[in-house]
Formats: sequence, C-alpha cells, structure tokens
Amino acid sequence: MRRFLQKIIFFFEMQSYGVCGWWARKLGISTYKVKLGFIYFSFVALGSPILLYLIMAWILEHKHYFKLQQKRKTSIWEI
Repeated sequence: MRRFLQKIIFFFEMQSYGVCGWWARKLGISTYKVKLGFIYFSFVALGSPILLYLIMAWILEHKHYFKLQQKRKTSIWEI
C-alpha cells in the first residue's frame, strides 16, 4: 500500500503543473492564473475539475498517440 501511495505522489509531483503550464502557454496568460482558476472552479463545481485535470494530464502524457499525420500540401506547380 505504501508503494502505491508513493507512485501516486510521484505522479502528481512530476505531472501536476504540466497541465496548467500547457494551458497558460496556449492562452498566453501566467501559470499562476490558470492554477488559481482550477482551484476556484474546483470549489464551485464541487471537485469535478479534478477529474477533468487528471484526464488532461493523461492526454498530455500520451499526446504522441493523438497526433495525426499531416498530409504534405501540394501546390498546382507540383502536379
């Protein structure tokens, strides 16, 4: 049981700020504001954003599975 708890703590220590940092870069605002928004939203929505946060952390960890191959754009001059 102790080892399981250590794995959970390690996951949150390594991944916890990745989601907020990613959103902050995408939105062009500070990470502090994103973290504060998650905290406030967690109080208002009774903790449901925590589940959303964990899903986003998992997606960011495995984002290489979600990237689609981009087709090479052909121009009229290459035909």
